[in-house]
Amino acid sequence: MLALGTLWPFGGKRRPSWLDRYPAEVPPTLDYPNEPLHWLLEHAAARFPNRVACFYYSQRITYSELLSQSRRLAQVLVREGLQPGDRVGVLLPNLPEYLVALFGTWMAGGVAVSLSPLMVADQVGAFLRSTQCRVAITLDVLAPLVGGAGQAPELVLLSSLAGRLSRLEKLGYAWVRFRRLGFSQACAGSKVLEFESALGNAHEIATPVMTDVNRPAYILPTGGTTGAPKAVTLAHRNLMANAWQLSHWSLGQPGEETLLAVLPFFHSYGLSTCVLCGMALGATLVLHHRFRPASVVRLIEQHRPTLFPAVPAMLSALNTQVLRKKKYDLRSLKSCMSGGAPLPLRVADEFSEHTGCRVVEGYGLSEASPVTHAGPLNGTAIPGTIGLPLPDTDARIVDQATGTETLPDGEVGELVVRGPQVMLGYWNNETETQRVLRDGWLYTSDLGTCDENGFFKIVDRKKDLIITSGFNVYPGDVESVLRSYPGVHDVAVIGEPDEAVGELVRAVLVMNKGIKLNRRDFDLFVKQKLAAHQRPRIVETRTDDLPRNFLGKVLRRELRAALNASPKLAAEGSAAG
Repeated sequence: MLALGTLWPFGGKRRPSWLDRYPAEVPPTLDYPNEPLHWLLEHAAARFPNRVACFYYSQRITYSELLSQSRRLAQVLVREGLQPGDRVGVLLPNLPEYLVALFGTWMAGGVAVSLSPLMVADQVGAFLRSTQCRVAITLDVLAPLVGGAGQAPELVLLSSLAGRLSRLEKLGYAWVRFRRLGFSQACAGSKVLEFESALGNAHEIATPVMTDVNRPAYILPTGGTTGAPKAVTLAHRNLMANAWQLSHWSLGQPGEETLLAVLPFFHSYGLSTCVLCGMALGATLVLHHRFRPASVVRLIEQHRPTLFPAVPAMLSALNTQVLRKKKYDLRSLKSCMSGGAPLPLRVADEFSEHTGCRVVEGYGLSEASPVTHAGPLNGTAIPGTIGLPLPDTDARIVDQATGTETLPDGEVGELVVRGPQVMLGYWNNETETQRVLRDGWLYTSDLGTCDENGFFKIVDRKKDLIITSGFNVYPGDVESVLRSYPGVHDVAVIGEPDEAVGELVRAVLVMNKGIKLNRRDFDLFVKQKLAAHQRPRIVETRTDDLPRNFLGKVLRRELRAALNASPKLAAEGSAAG
C-alpha cells in the first residue's frame, strides 16, 4: 500500500522581493495540463509530427514514430496482462527504448520504476521485490541483474545495442554479452520477449488506459545522506508540473530547441530536465548512454544543441580534458543549468568562456521531481546562489530546532519547500513520509540562506554540519576557500570526533598532479582566509579522486565512514599547530 503524503494547494504568500526579481519572461504562476504524462508525447507529436524527437548514433526517430512505438509497447503490456497501477521496472541507459518504455508504460496505465545500470543484482532484486514489479524492460547485457535478483518479474522485454554499434564496438559488446550471459537463459522463470520484435508484431493501442493524474507515475530509489534507500513516489501531476515549470524557465521556443541529453534518465534530474521538459518543448533530444567528454563535444558540433542540463563534474571534465586543449565550435549552446552538486564558480566561468553559453545553478531533490530553484536565464542570476524558486513554488528558511520559525534574511537554517512538484510520499514508508512532509512543506535537510532579493544559497547538509567548541562550521564555506589555494584540485571537509571540542575540522585535499602541499604556507593561507573555528586542524592529501555518486556529488559520508573504520587514518594527515 502506498504511503501518501499531505496534499496542499500550491499558491501561498511570497516575499514581495521574489516577485520584484522574478524574470519578466516567466510567469510566477502557470496553468498546468490536467493530463497524465503520456499527453506530453501525444501533444508534441500532434504539433511537430515530422520533427526528430531523438538522435542516438545514426538512429533518428521522429515524434510520430516515437508515439507509434510507445502505443505499440502499451498494447504489448496490456495484452500480457498489465493492470492499471502495476509496476514496470526500467533498467536501461539513455536509449530511445527508454523513452518508449516510459510513455508506453504510462499509456498502459502502469507505473514506471527506475532501476540504475550501476546497481548490483542484489540491489535490483530488492527494489523489484519491494515495488512488486510484474514487468522489467532492459538490455541483454543487463539481464543478469534482473535474472539474478532472486525473484524475476513475470515478463522481461530485452533490447540490444548491437545493431547500432560500429564493427569494432559490436565485437566488444558481443564479448561483454557472452561474459555476462554465456549460453544460459539470464531470466529463468520469466517470460522473455525481444523488445523490437514484440513492438513490430503489435498494433497501436486504440485508447490509452485512463489514469488519474494524482496516482503514482514514477518510483525511484533515493539514498539521501543516510545511505538507506527509500522509494520516492511521484504522481503524474508532480512530474507534469516540473516539466511545465522547467520548459517555461528555460526560455526555450517550442519546436525549435535541441537538448543535449546525457544526464542519466534513471535519475529524476535527467528525467525531468531532459525527457519531460524536452517533450514539453517539442525539442530534439541528442542521446548518449555514457558521458565521455570527447564524445559529448563531437555530439555538440554535429547536432548543434541549444540547451544542456548538466552536473558540475561534467562541466569540469569538459574544461580540463577537452576544451583547454583544442578550440571547438560550441556556440550553438545558449544555456546550461547545472545541478546535482555545488557548482564551483571557476568551473562555470571557464565553461562559459569556452562556449559562450550562459551557465546557471539550480537546486532540487528527488522528492520534488526534482527541481525547485534555478538561476534566471535572462542575465540576472547571482553567482554562488541556486537562484529563485520556480513558478508556483514556495520556499523559506526555518530554524533547525523546531522547523517552524521563518528566519530573517541571511541567517542559516533548513530549507523547506512546497509546490505542485513535491512527491506523494515514500513507497510503503509512512513514517519517513511524515518526517519530511509536514504541514504541506517538504523538509529538505539542506541548510541554506535567503538574501533580501529572494535568492537562495545552499550552505550544507544538516548531517554534514560540524560543531566545534559550540561553533557551527559549514563544510561548503570552508571548501570554497580551500579550492582557491594553489595546487588544490578538489577538497572535502568533514568533522572528526574529538572529546575536547566535539569535532575537529578535517580537510581532505586532492592535489594537482606533481604538486606537493607546503603545509606551512597552507596554514598561513588558511589563517588569512578563515575564522579560527573554521580552520582545518587535520589535513589529509591524496592523489585519487574523492568518493562521488553518479551525479558527481562528493560523498562525505564515505569519508566519515572510512575514518570511523580506521581510527589510525588520522595519522596519515597532519595536525595544525
